[in-house]
Amino acid sequence: MSHSAQLPEDIASGDRRTPVVVVAGLHGDPAGSAGLVAGALGAAAGTVVVCHDLAELGEGIVRRTVHHGGTVTVSVHELAHGCVSCTLKADLLPLLCTLAARDSVDRIVLALDPAIEAESVCQGIAEVVVAGVVGRVDGPAARDVRVAAVLTGLDARTWLASATGDEALDELGWAWADDDRTIAQLAVGQVDFADALVITGSEAVDPLERARLGAVLARLVPLAPALWAPAEAAITPDAVENLLRRIPAGSRRGRVFDAHAPLLRGQPPLGPECGVELVEFASRRPFHPERLHQALDALLEGVVTARGRVWLATQPDEVVRLESAGGGLRIGGAGRWVAAMTPDERAEVEPERSAMAGLRWDDRFGDRDSSLVVLVHTADPDEIRAALDRALVDDAELRLVERAPRQVARWPDPFGERHTDPCDPEEPHPAATGEGRGGDTGERARKEK
Repeated sequence: MSHSAQLPEDIASGDRRTPVVVVAGLHGDPAGSAGLVAGALGAAAGTVVVCHDLAELGEGIVRRTVHHGGTVTVSVHELAHGCVSCTLKADLLPLLCTLAARDSVDRIVLALDPAIEAESVCQGIAEVVVAGVVGRVDGPAARDVRVAAVLTGLDARTWLASATGDEALDELGWAWADDDRTIAQLAVGQVDFADALVITGSEAVDPLERARLGAVLARLVPLAPALWAPAEAAITPDAVENLLRRIPAGSRRGRVFDAHAPLLRGQPPLGPECGVELVEFASRRPFHPERLHQALDALLEGVVTARGRVWLATQPDEVVRLESAGGGLRIGGAGRWVAAMTPDERAEVEPERSAMAGLRWDDRFGDRDSSLVVLVHTADPDEIRAALDRALVDDAELRLVERAPRQVARWPDPFGERHTDPCDPEEPHPAATGEGRGGDTGERARKEK
């Protein structure tokens, strides 16, 4: 196999799996930077570019295009029982395994439809069992391919407005049935998961706005190198390949982090810049669910994103994961606290999490805590901290949490209703809306217009 399109770390490590580069970007990017990036990567010998287009979703089909060596192959796929996720799982993952087995393929580029999240695709590659590929033992596609990088294209003129807005994808005509994400959740998620960025349109933005965008990106993805392309002509094969080589060794490269991973990844700047600042909040006492529900408004105005884990007084066994982007909020289950696990469950906990739980262990409450990071661009950090502080249980309530948990469990809890995914729970969802990241508590909020 030729290594003309492999990244240096593939060769140095002796990893013979075929590298996959995932390329993401928003609808409405005037420069179409994601498509330009995929095209630039496709110029390398041995590179295959695969694209799934959802533009005809309303007609019940997904169109797949494969570019390889100057040849373009287009195929049309019907939706598998009405589920885009399952259709892509049934088509994309087996295709990756088939392409990886070909001597003529050195690298695969996945040019994602803007409505598909790279994180879910990468999770599918790592975890979903691919069955029925001739000549291959059933197993995840990650046995044959590895995510070498995730690149996101964004436009400096529009991205920050999208990342801090509250429009729903279905209002913009970019969503399929039962997709309640906002444009902010998509914009922030695409950048947060990126190993490198290609930024267009900065020449049309005034210096202050460019500096503010740079401050947001430096705190959201501090490890990600960026190609600031003043014009489409700057997105050349050499420029994009050089960008790949600049990705540091510590980048996530498709890894999906849980609620217990470090929230300040890559040592981002902690001081304010152009009104942009990271707000850290941590507490060793739980939130009162109703007061937290009221406090969430503080995370939906003047905030780019908030993320972290939450300890709810009414749900003492469950870790709650919180993620916001602009005016959109998602709260979901993230497993159990170590203190609530059986001995057998504890034996399966990752060593890093066990070590961190031991460091913060409390004789009364074990490893339970709340930890959030909020990236603000116009909000007042002190007001956010104050709102979250007011949502914590007071001393009297904390005594009830310790001594009368059954009484506390009867408190009204807006986060208590479970969400049921519309698809078969036995069917994994590697490539759609991000619903597969954990059980949902059912709380999905959008800022009121």
